[in-house]
Amino acid sequence: MTHGAFETTHAAARDRYDRMAYRRAGRSGLDLPALSLGLWQKFGTDYAYETQREIILHAFDLGITHFDNADRYGPPHRAAQQVFGRVLARDLAPYRDELVLSTKAGNPIGPSPYLRGGSRKSLLNSLDHSLRDLGTDYVDVFYHHRADPSTPLEETASALADAVRQGKALYAGVSNYTPEQAHAIAELLRVQRVPLLVHQPRYSVFDRTPELSGLLDTAAADGFGLVVYSPLAQGLLTDKYLQGIPAGARAENSAFLSPDAIDAVYRERAAALNALAQGRGQSLAQLALQWVLRRPEVTSALIGASSTWQLDHNVKALDFPPLTDDELKLIDEHGVHGTGLNR
Repeated sequence: MTHGAFETTHAAARDRYDRMAYRRAGRSGLDLPALSLGLWQKFGTDYAYETQREIILHAFDLGITHFDNADRYGPPHRAAQQVFGRVLARDLAPYRDELVLSTKAGNPIGPSPYLRGGSRKSLLNSLDHSLRDLGTDYVDVFYHHRADPSTPLEETASALADAVRQGKALYAGVSNYTPEQAHAIAELLRVQRVPLLVHQPRYSVFDRTPELSGLLDTAAADGFGLVVYSPLAQGLLTDKYLQGIPAGARAENSAFLSPDAIDAVYRERAAALNALAQGRGQSLAQLALQWVLRRPEVTSALIGASSTWQLDHNVKALDFPPLTDDELKLIDEHGVHGTGLNR
């Protein structure tokens, strides 16, 4: 079809904004979908491009406007950005103004000292490369992927602020920072009139670090939103592992989920949570997504997907009634912090 000056093979669903909930990112003016699509896994060269394309386009048709990427995502590194760049050029270019594209830099992507850390050279060079990968003039959010104690925080903050001032990013974010680090860089960015938009931490029923560390309180005080990753704890908060490890499951060969995590204690806790979910007429995954989204500090939860069915299933989590106080108490009883986590 033809859409303005663009040639595309995809016409976005007309009702794409009817079902998705949108939430304000901290004290900014930006709304993000309650569920965002993360390209952390399954968007490298080890998966079929046509399947990846189908998932991205279906996500947009469901009202998922935020697509989360990083220079590190693959394999190999940068491959996920290149996949999205192909879809953007072929299908989503007419809708670029409706997309929130984010990328990150700072986690190691090679042996060079300039391919890691929080220096001005590392961050701004990576951003330029990411823009080429994505085939766009700017990203909406540029994150520092992980705090770098070997680089002055003032330098990292200055690089993020300059990316915004240069028009290469609209907003600045950080990921995997402690509450103290997040507050410090929020203050530095505020002085430069480039507020910290979002922080991306890991958060789930089985990983309550943002609550225990005080990050939720810091986010509320400093006015940034949280875009949480691994809300399903690498699949532990689904029904996949309730009977052990099925053939071909992620736990067989993942650096982020050990087979040792699938023990009797985990299965007992997950089974109790699954029973609660079934009593609500939903899946354990849908319950887990609702649980992280119950907090007003959480702007969006990142979900991955290996199929369009999985996307549909997770988005349906938004249709269920809020969790009651009694249900939250049961989740606290069985959703014990640290269950199944690699440390």
